[in-house]
Amino acid sequence: MNNSFINQKLYPWLLASYHWYLRTPERSLDEAQKAALQIKALEDEHFNGKKIDSESADYSENVMDFFESDLKKQLQIARMRLTEFKISRYFLSELNPKAAIHEGIIYSNAAEILRKLNFIDSIISKYTILDGDNSSQILRTEPSPISNSQLLQIEPAKSQIIEVQDSNIPKKAVNNRPQSKANSTGILPRSILNTIHRLQVELDPKSEQEVVKDFRKAQRRTIISVRFILLLIIIPILTHQVTKALVVGPIVERFRHTDTAKIFINDEMKEEALEKLHRFEEEIKFQSLINETPLLSPEVMEEKIKEEAGHIKEEFREESSNAVKNVFADMFSVLAFIILLLMSKKEITVFKDFCDNLVYGLSDSAKAFIIILFTDVFVGFHSPHGWEIILEGLSRHWGLPASRDFIFLFIATFPVILDTIFKYWIFRYLSRISPSAVATYRNMNE
Repeated sequence: MNNSFINQKLYPWLLASYHWYLRTPERSLDEAQKAALQIKALEDEHFNGKKIDSESADYSENVMDFFESDLKKQLQIARMRLTEFKISRYFLSELNPKAAIHEGIIYSNAAEILRKLNFIDSIISKYTILDGDNSSQILRTEPSPISNSQLLQIEPAKSQIIEVQDSNIPKKAVNNRPQSKANSTGILPRSILNTIHRLQVELDPKSEQEVVKDFRKAQRRTIISVRFILLLIIIPILTHQVTKALVVGPIVERFRHTDTAKIFINDEMKEEALEKLHRFEEEIKFQSLINETPLLSPEVMEEKIKEEAGHIKEEFREESSNAVKNVFADMFSVLAFIILLLMSKKEITVFKDFCDNLVYGLSDSAKAFIIILFTDVFVGFHSPHGWEIILEGLSRHWGLPASRDFIFLFIATFPVILDTIFKYWIFRYLSRISPSAVATYRNMNE
């Protein structure tokens, strides 16, 4: 009974599984071909048969991101299936060559396999993913056809990333993240190296194309950086205003509209209200004394003061409610700011490169001027007055009492920390990159 069960039930299933295993190379190659056909369809339909790149068609950045994400997906599928094809073909040819030959996988379909591989390579060899940057860069290379001898001796893939075959592409393009200017030091002065590099560029017949390409990259980097800065400013402000008006405001008004709610959320507001009421009373008496208004009886005076006290009460109730709204609205703004940073890793990388080129591209006198201006504003002799105004404004914005002890402690520590950071940056980086800027800074500061 057991033998009958194995022969009738289990054996056909095992045989089908075995045939499926023998067909793994052919199936993997077909799936890789389908992915290459998907890429080819995108090129023909949207890029006039050219490479999927922003220079091949005039699309917005969001549209290009959509195409590039689809391209990455299909490239990954094609590379994984090619790797699966190589590995499965290797094991079949090495471990069980008779079964593979019997299934007609190794030699009988060599021409068809060669045709498919050539088509796949002609598509995916245009692209390679560089791991040195957060944003994937796509480079064009020439397709490398596979010979029959290479086809019959395919080894397992060691990597899913296709190597760049074009020897004309400089090695800098496939290295890791380029070093920043603050970390690049050499034996010769940078001015001599820059002169030699400029001569090489001027003698290169392709220099004009490189200049145009570099200009387009710089232009796109500037646009992305400026847009990123505007988003960092506009989105938190809009989030604050929208949440304060539509979310936080109605909730706070519902709980603070009752008569039991506190009018003054700190003692400074109460003192300010008393000062305003006292000033109003003194102003009425003064106008009566200089004969601008008729002399008022005590009952009328009391009535006017009571009326003004009601106005002051509503004013400070509104100010207290506004301070409570600001606290929660600012929380939403900070949350929106953090989410924007987490979702903008690519823009942050471009922005850092933009700042690096902007700061280190200035002249020595401009660098010294900006450093002196920045240090004098934030850590200079007159900076404590500015920090005091900022801290008092923040305290009033959130309805907190302005603690003089905290303000003085902050002024005594934070500008000192900033000054230390500036001096360390000048000593550690700027003195190596631009010694003349440091000398100019010292002369101007003296």
